[in-house]
Amino acid sequence: MKSAMKYRQLIVGTVTLSALILSTVSVLLIAARPAQAQTETVLHSFTGQPDGEYPSAALVLNAKGTLYGTTDGGGAYGSSAGTVFEVTPSGIETVLYNFGAQDGDGSNPAAGLLRADGAFYGTTLTGGPNSFGNVFKVTSAGRETVLASFTDEDGGGYPEGNLIRDHAGNLYGTNSGYNGAYGNGAVFQVTPSGTLAILYKFSGGADGLCPYGGLVRDSDGNLYGTTYRGGASGEGTVFEVTPDGNEKVLHSFTGEPDGSLPAAGLLRDANGNLYGTTTGGGNGYGTVFKMTNSGVETVLYSFKGGADGYYPVAALVRDAKGNLYGTTVFGGTHGDGTVFKVTKKGVETVLYSFTGGADGNEPDAGVVFDKQGNLFGTTANGGIANSHCPDGCGVVFKIVP
Repeated sequence: MKSAMKYRQLIVGTVTLSALILSTVSVLLIAARPAQAQTETVLHSFTGQPDGEYPSAALVLNAKGTLYGTTDGGGAYGSSAGTVFEVTPSGIETVLYNFGAQDGDGSNPAAGLLRADGAFYGTTLTGGPNSFGNVFKVTSAGRETVLASFTDEDGGGYPEGNLIRDHAGNLYGTNSGYNGAYGNGAVFQVTPSGTLAILYKFSGGADGLCPYGGLVRDSDGNLYGTTYRGGASGEGTVFEVTPDGNEKVLHSFTGEPDGSLPAAGLLRDANGNLYGTTTGGGNGYGTVFKMTNSGVETVLYSFKGGADGYYPVAALVRDAKGNLYGTTVFGGTHGDGTVFKVTKKGVETVLYSFTGGADGNEPDAGVVFDKQGNLFGTTANGGIANSHCPDGCGVVFKIVP
């Protein structure tokens, strides 16, 4: 079993509980279409050592089609270390950096990478000089620099979401607080010179608790994200934090019908609308939602817990027509997760159902597009079984529409 992101233990618990509860709330739903005949290709199947294991974050793609990502564990220094890797279009994988190579460099990079100025920026969930995670930079030549390290005073540390960057080179992200065990979470900024500032600490009440996902930013510098728990009903929130550190809850989830327990960051369109997923609520199996910049939420699709997939924990991507794409950890034809599409009108199509074998299973990271509309992503488990990972250490996959 993988050692990936800490919040997943909560989600699995929610899955078990929610599966026992059937919603009695009437919700307007549009039926999911059956799975289509998209082609999936495994570009790389991880083995644990030396190439890494359990990729749990979305990939980034360069103009030449090379993919970059992180593995939550594995690499040259053991299962609890992790890697930064690249995979070429032909499927050749190279480890750019092995965590554990030096004291304090961090471990368990559960979040994806930000590519800027020819380098990669990210976070480690744990490790670092204070053991509460780091913000790091890795060059294309594989040199790592720790830009900032967290303590339990920084909202509890344990950053799990992707970073974003402004025009001045400042980085922004969230600390999860490890499920509230060390703090309630925080929104932070790291300057190019490595100065860490905590913009907002969550109290764990109506303002939210445990922001697992990353942030998006508008032209005025306001930051938007989600908390997994907290809010008026304790089911999570969508929040805004201003540049001067004031927080406003745009929406408090209630569970049914609007969703609950959002674990992923948000997607923002040109009109300021926000799109995201919840791991629970709706019919009990998660939702895809849209929210206006004034906080009006609409459920675009509510998962039913079967062939349509269930429990989306990753952020969405959007095409030029406004269609949304994402993954579910479970469900699908074989119960091992899906890649899905949801139209603006709320019609869901399963693009691919994982079988749990060599093609992978449990895709808990989102997907990325190339210019041809091909989708790329990772699964946290599955692939080619080996002595280190009897069920497979995860894969990098490509889906041709």
